[in-house]
Formats: sequence, C-alpha cells, structure tokens
Amino acid sequence: ASGQSNMQFPLSSKMGFGGVVNEQMEIDNANFPNIRLFTVEQKTSLIPLTDVGSSGWSETTPQTVGQFSAVAYFFARELYQHNHVPIGLIHSSWGGSPAEAWASATTMLKFDDFNAVMQRELAVTPKQWSDYDHYLAEKNAWYANKQRNEDRGTINGKLIWAAADLDDSQWLVTTQPQIWPTKIFKDFDGIVWYRKHIQLTDEQAKQGISLHLSKWTDKDITFVNGNQVGTTNGSTLSRNYSVPSEYLHAGDNVIAIRVIGNNDSGNGFVGSYVDPADVFMVVGEQNISLAGEWKAQSGPDLTDLPELPSVAEFRTAFPQAPTILFNAMIAPLDAFKIKGAIWYQGETNAGRATQYHSLFPALIRDWRAAWGYDFPFLFVQLAGYGSDRPQPAEYPWAELREAQEMTLSLPHTGMATAVDIGDADDIHPRNKQEVGRRLALVARKVAYHENVVSSGPRYQHMQVDGNKVRLHFSHVESGLMMKNGTELKGFALAGNDGKFVWAQAHIEGNEVIVSNDAITSPKAVRYDWGNTPKGNLYNKNGLPALPFRTDAPIH
Repeated sequence: ASGQSNMQFPLSSKMGFGGVVNEQMEIDNANFPNIRLFTVEQKTSLIPLTDVGSSGWSETTPQTVGQFSAVAYFFARELYQHNHVPIGLIHSSWGGSPAEAWASATTMLKFDDFNAVMQRELAVTPKQWSDYDHYLAEKNAWYANKQRNEDRGTINGKLIWAAADLDDSQWLVTTQPQIWPTKIFKDFDGIVWYRKHIQLTDEQAKQGISLHLSKWTDKDITFVNGNQVGTTNGSTLSRNYSVPSEYLHAGDNVIAIRVIGNNDSGNGFVGSYVDPADVFMVVGEQNISLAGEWKAQSGPDLTDLPELPSVAEFRTAFPQAPTILFNAMIAPLDAFKIKGAIWYQGETNAGRATQYHSLFPALIRDWRAAWGYDFPFLFVQLAGYGSDRPQPAEYPWAELREAQEMTLSLPHTGMATAVDIGDADDIHPRNKQEVGRRLALVARKVAYHENVVSSGPRYQHMQVDGNKVRLHFSHVESGLMMKNGTELKGFALAGNDGKFVWAQAHIEGNEVIVSNDAITSPKAVRYDWGNTPKGNLYNKNGLPALPFRTDAPIH
C-alpha cells in the first residue's frame, strides 16, 4: 500500500492528522488478528537499499489500528470478510510525494523532463549527502536563538507592514500562485508578509469589492489599506473576504497578507493545489485576476539562517526528488512475494497530467520488473477537492484523473474512483471506508478473477443525432441510474466554437442523451470535468460514472 498522504492518512485523528468517519466505532470494532500491518519507516536514499526500518508486524486490534493506513485497513477488512484468508499489509507511503520519487533511476533516466535533476542526483557524493545533516543541526540552532513568531512587520503590537503607505519597493517580487512553488526566501517556517497593489476607479471603490484568495499555509490575516478584512486558520480553507467601500479609495489600494506558517510559509499560496484562476477579486459584476506579481518579505531577518546545501532537493523532509523513495522504501521490499499493490497518489502531480500519462505506467512497469512478475496494480482516482467555477472550465485535477484512467490500458490494473466522495475544502476526505470497499471490489475482479461489478459506467463513444449527442458506456452492468436529484448533472456540451456550456441530459436505456437548445451542431461532451464535480450518473450497482471528455484527451 503506497502513495502520498491519502494513503498515509491514519484511521485515528490522534495521530497528528487523520481520523475517518465514525472513527471511534471503527477503532472499537477492529478485532482482526489475521490482518497484520508492517509500516515502513519514512526514509530517503540516493542508492537502492537492502533493508527498511519498521516497528514490525502489528495485529489489528483496537489498541493498534488507530495508527494504520485507513485505506489499507479498510481494503484488507473487505477482502478478509469476503475470503477469510489472512492478509499482510506492507504500508510504504509519504505525504506530499510525487510519483517520480517512487520510481527507480533506471526508469527516471528515460524521461527527458527529469534528465537534469537525475544527472545532479547521480553526481551527489556520500560527503554531500551527510552535509545535509550538518545543515539541519545549524538550522535547529538558528531556531533555538530565534522566536518562531519574530516579525519585523509588527512593532509594539502595531502591524506596520499592513499600512497602505508603506514603501515596499525594496521587497522581493514573487509570482503567486505557482504550480511548483519557487522558494523566495531561505528555507524556513514562520511569518511572511505579502503585498499587492490594485488600482480602482472612484466608481469601483464606492461599490466595495470581495477578495477570493484561495488557500494559504497555514494562517493568514488579510488587510486592505491597513484595515483587517479577514483571517483564516488552515491550509485547506479558501479565503473569501468582503471589503466595504469605506476601506477603499480611487487609485492605488494595497492588499497586505500576514501569513503565519508552520510548513513552507515562504511558498505563499498552497502550491500545486491552487489554480491561478481561483485567485481574483470581484468588483461589481467583474472578476479581476489577482494572480501574478506580489511583493513579499520575511518576518524575521534571515541573514544568519544557513543556506540549503546543494543536495537539499534530494534530502528534504517533504521529498520531491526522483528515485529517493523507491531506493529507500520500495527496493528493499522485493524479497516479499506480494499478491499485488494498491496506490493512492497524484495530488502532487496535478498540473503535470501529460507527464503523468507516461510516468505512472512507467512506475508500474518499474515495480513489476523489480519483483519479476506482473502483479495486479490497483489505484485510486483522485477524490473531489477544491472549488469549481460557475461555468465549465479547464481543471488540472480533471486532466490528472484522465491520465489515471488511461493507465488502465496496462494489463492487470484496476481503478477505484473517489471523485464523488471527496471534500471541496479538505484534500484528505474522511470517508476512507468507501475507498477501501471500492478498491476491494477491483481486487476481487482483477486479482481474484471474481465475477463482480468493480467499476461505474465508463465512456465508450458518442454519436451525434441532430442537435443531440448519444453517449455509450461500458460497465453499465444492470443499467444506468440517476443518484439523487431530479435531473442529471455534470454534463457540458460544445459546438463548433469549442466553448463548453452546461447541458441537459437524460437516460434512455443504456445511453445518455445530451443537448443544449443553443447548440445546433454539437461537437464534444464533458462530464464531471472539475475539481469537485457534482455529477450523479451511476450504474445500478451504485458505482459512479468516471469523469471524461470527448475532445482532445491526453496523448
């Protein structure tokens, strides 16, 4: 069981993060001595290792289950209750990790995108590797001599860097948000200020505005012209603040944001999870982008903070470099004769779907080569997360889901979608029971060759019929159904201009008919193409239709 934080997500909320639906009930009923878990210690390495750290095999009891990977546990429980065969789970995951960290050097050297970083990685010496440990000691010493909340922007309790007339001409310039954040300061966690100048006409100022600032890490206090307009604590929550007209004036106005971060506060907006289109202000009926150039300054003086060594990208506590997790946390496990793998990952690769389309299948082939046989590889299609715009639009997460589905072209693979059981405000949805159940259905189909329904409807082809489109699906099984509501949702249609608009849809037998009165010559259809879409097409076995687009899929 591998991947990033949604696989690492523990059953109990007492583990620092985690906590599933009906947590206490699940813990109290976890008496399965024939389900045992081996958790691999998180570690990085530039070369393949032969052993891993672990506290050993744990029986599933109310005393131990809280620390288990929730997805792995619920998956195993479903299979055990069906087959009554003992199951051993090897859990090897790391929150925030990209797919490339879990592939071997042999595989990653085949990708031109990673050639430069691979050459640097392969050139690292053991001494440079150990230099990182010295850096950590120096950094800890710096923190010991500083207060975490040191802030040059606050004097005697007055937040002077929030003022509209502050001269910020010498502040650092940064582009926000960034798909892959480029650190603008030395590597630290603490207070960072961000400022942006906006121009308003007299009429606009008199209307008032609203700010939509997406997500920050971890707590923000937001000001406009020195007036506090809102504060939010939590990196999964969107910042939406109203600014009354009395705080505004014609001409230059200043948005100032004081970020109190415990995790990469210098990154600004929350990295790959923020679409620039989601950062804007509303003036009247007009949306004006706030993405782009911002000014930034660190709260503490970072002069004495040690610089990251050149190999830091391969030794971070939040690993992003190719191969380093495969080397330390996968390669040593190939002595185990495994039945298969389950995988929940992709959030960190959102925004690079075209690359993932090749990278993810290569990773699967890589692992199978390491073990020497084509074991079943089952994976979770990303759950819903993040807000959706009022009209159909482009979404990196939707493209990543498409790349995941296309990986089903590899033999002995299976996918459990979680698109309908996510949480727009939480990248770690808590209904891990249903994720485990759906993965177990896929395992019964792919690994155990049972005649079970393991997938919802999957788009097959379309047929234009006048001003309507007929959609045909596989995995219809006993029939299509609409779950909840009085109309099918989630369908968008485009004509010759390629612009998508919401469409009406209804079920006819095993087909879905899609139309929009304004489109006389339909050309393309999309379904559930969003961050947290609301589509309600299912098969009668209760499994949701997979998101799809009929125009320009990833190649």
